[in-house]
Amino acid sequence: MLNIYAQTYSGFDYAMIDELLTEEQINIRQSIRAWINRDIISHIEDWAQNATFHPEIMQQLGQMGCLGPHIPKEYGGGGLDTITYGIIMQELERADSGIRSCASVQSSLVMYPIWKFGSEQQKQKFLPLLSTGEYIGSFGLTEPNHGSNPNGMECRVKKVQGGYLLNGNKMWITNSPICHLAVVWAKDENNYVIGLIVERAMQGFSTPTIHEKWSLRTSITGELVFQDVFIPEENILPNAKGLKAPLSCLSSARYGISWGAIGAAMDCLHSALEYSKDRYQFDKPLAAFQLTQKRLAEFITEITQAQLLSFRIGQLINSGKATPAQISMAKRNNVEMALRIARESRQICGAMGITGAFPMMRHAMNLESVITYEGTHEVHLLITGMDITGINAF
Repeated sequence: MLNIYAQTYSGFDYAMIDELLTEEQINIRQSIRAWINRDIISHIEDWAQNATFHPEIMQQLGQMGCLGPHIPKEYGGGGLDTITYGIIMQELERADSGIRSCASVQSSLVMYPIWKFGSEQQKQKFLPLLSTGEYIGSFGLTEPNHGSNPNGMECRVKKVQGGYLLNGNKMWITNSPICHLAVVWAKDENNYVIGLIVERAMQGFSTPTIHEKWSLRTSITGELVFQDVFIPEENILPNAKGLKAPLSCLSSARYGISWGAIGAAMDCLHSALEYSKDRYQFDKPLAAFQLTQKRLAEFITEITQAQLLSFRIGQLINSGKATPAQISMAKRNNVEMALRIARESRQICGAMGITGAFPMMRHAMNLESVITYEGTHEVHLLITGMDITGINAF
């Protein structure tokens, strides 16, 4: 079923942020938006209804420059700045959080750590293949018993001749069932976190699929299971120093999520706004009622606030001044905003809002995952609390 208002979508820019963007950023946004309208929107509801993921989308994302856009060009990336990366994530999540998740995991959680912490040989070997989508990557940090407390991880490596033996498993991993490689974090015999690149062909490595999800049904999720997997020395990330390394990857991904959530919210507002002008009750359109206008006015206000927050933090990241706590604030605020708009905009559409003719229910189900992954809503609140008080409440 096709979202009946999808083709008229043009976004919202109440604070005229476009005046602050470069011509290149606007052109990139428009090209991604056109691709989404042409190749994705007409299928997305069916994919979500049937929990179908099409791996070839990864190569399409690569062709559109959505994989590693902020990775240097010499390694196959786009060489773009952080704000442009965010804009791309916004357009992808306007289509669906699952599509954006595939791209942001590949970009921020697989390509970024290899670029940031990998050897030159690792960068040359893996990044060009990941940037085109020929290789699909996943990121292994979360475990069955350890989500918000990654330092409690039970996944272990033991030093052996020529490398390490890896044992344990990771849970809730985007792309894992189809990944060609996984960037995995484990503790060594000194209880120190190190990063490893696990390749599909390595014996003892398996990736079971997680079925029957109510959320993120257009992406594929699974586990990473390691049973005496031998990791050669050349697959160890040499510059990853303790738990700060994977957490820095999460900061990059969380920033992208803050933009992505805006895309979902704008899609919901667009459909609700257009429907409210078309749908008549008591001889006038829904848009003429005060309560409808209250909702719509609140939506555009909250979206504008989120846009300004993400844009400013993007400027800080570009200048090397952003803190993880600031990024946490943006992720938490913007996802909460988007989920609230998804729920409230559905009410404007009444019963029609629960059908595939409108995107609100799909976005709402997706955002229930987004508000939890990459740091739960409550954890990000406590990160802000610790930052302003200086007291750790974890």
